[in-house]
Amino acid sequence: MKFLNELITRTFKGNTQIKSDSTKELPKDSCKPNLQDNIQYIKTTLGNSTDLIVREIQIGPGKQIKAAIFYTDGLSDAKSVQNFIMETLLQNNVNSSLDNMRSDHQDPLQVLKERILTVGEIKDVNEFRTLFTSLLSGDVILLLDGYTQGFTIGMREWKDRGVTETSTETVIRGPKEGFTENLRTNTALIRRKIKDPNLWLETKEIGRVTKTNVAIMYIKGITKDTIVQEVHQRLDRIDIDGILESGYIEELVQDETYTPFPTIYHTERPDVIAADLLEGKVAILVDGTPIVLVVPSMFISFVQAAEDYYQRSDISSLIRMLRFISIFISLLGPSLYIAVTTFHQEMLPTQLLISLAAQREGVPFPAFIEALMMEASFEILREASIRMPKAIAQSISIVGTLVIGTAAVEAGIISAAMVIVVAITAVSSFVLPSFDLSMTIRMLRFPMMMLAASFGLFGIIIGVIAIVLHMCSLRSFGVPYMSPFAPFILEDQKDALIRMPHWTMFSRPRLISRKKNFIREQSNLPEKPQD
Repeated sequence: MKFLNELITRTFKGNTQIKSDSTKELPKDSCKPNLQDNIQYIKTTLGNSTDLIVREIQIGPGKQIKAAIFYTDGLSDAKSVQNFIMETLLQNNVNSSLDNMRSDHQDPLQVLKERILTVGEIKDVNEFRTLFTSLLSGDVILLLDGYTQGFTIGMREWKDRGVTETSTETVIRGPKEGFTENLRTNTALIRRKIKDPNLWLETKEIGRVTKTNVAIMYIKGITKDTIVQEVHQRLDRIDIDGILESGYIEELVQDETYTPFPTIYHTERPDVIAADLLEGKVAILVDGTPIVLVVPSMFISFVQAAEDYYQRSDISSLIRMLRFISIFISLLGPSLYIAVTTFHQEMLPTQLLISLAAQREGVPFPAFIEALMMEASFEILREASIRMPKAIAQSISIVGTLVIGTAAVEAGIISAAMVIVVAITAVSSFVLPSFDLSMTIRMLRFPMMMLAASFGLFGIIIGVIAIVLHMCSLRSFGVPYMSPFAPFILEDQKDALIRMPHWTMFSRPRLISRKKNFIREQSNLPEKPQD
């Protein structure tokens, strides 16, 4: 103990000149050498907020040095502050290993940092801007009287939601865990899947007011450097006061704004992110939201589901084909009914034509108005079921749909065939695993109905051609949106319309991954059993 007092005394005496020199020409945002001035400035800037805890103490031999500890109540671990900072600085007993350390005229800040403070994460701070960001993020600030430099000590702890099953991407077979609102928890969930040192994590601070942490994760050596650079450039161009959800980032970095199709994929599942990283994609994680963005994203990404790779390839291929069929039904179901019943009755069998004519005998509106009324009613009910309390939302949506459909048919306003068409269309839209793609199909359904009512099947063909041409013109971070269909890449077709067995999927997507790590497996043939 005698040696420690002597060491600290010599250290502080030897740095008297350093303290006086540090007061010359300080930057405007720099911390002041007077501790009371720093305390007053911090309190005034934060409006004397009641959750700001300031603890003034005296350390060193004879309690000669004044110090102040700052932390935000509710964001920092108060017990750790008490046990590992205050108790360490105020204790009378020290580690016996200090007896072997004899040096003169050392920086007292270095003595505190390297020999006294028993905490893990310590960073230097000498600007109020950095100090406030760390303080309001949950870090503990330690300032000494007479020095313009202090410490930020990592002791963040706040209440957050535990890792639970995602409610929007449920699977029968596969991991049940989902992302949370805590950025560090989300990065840990990904690292549990990929235990490779080449999995790199880079963090940026976006938002002038919120100062939200945005993380970028990718596998070095698999992801193309051009894609990583493009992600950095687009994030660096963002100049906004606040980022509250990953949707802000998605809209600010996407390639094309005026398109109904989503060009950035997002998910709540760590296993999906791990699979995308292994393909050479980049994950963008935003603190405060469980939604993680993936770039670049192609159209096929919104049709694939995590469970496709956990089931057998034949079952997964069948389900994926059903999804493509559901896309066409959801997009063109009402349009085909309108076109055929209005312009092309000769395409229907005689018995079916007579049945439809009998149903529409008392209906006062044309088929387009019928479909428009039913689709609008269903969209209203679906949106209302989302906003209603969960206890009554499901029952209200089901009862409302049945009552409105049955009452409309009995009143002669809507034909029974139209109710069937709208119901099949609505059910088909729920088959899609991506909610964004489902919303796109719902939006495009109405202009397709207008084309069908105006030009019949010719209008539908014109609309489909326009949609396909628009999709082929889109890009996601430099990658064609319709790949591997346009441009056509033969080796990537094994995971497009159908999913081939895993032992045949020996290569990564050509346009995303680097050439030297293009091969995912050394052998693409299963071993034959020996006799």
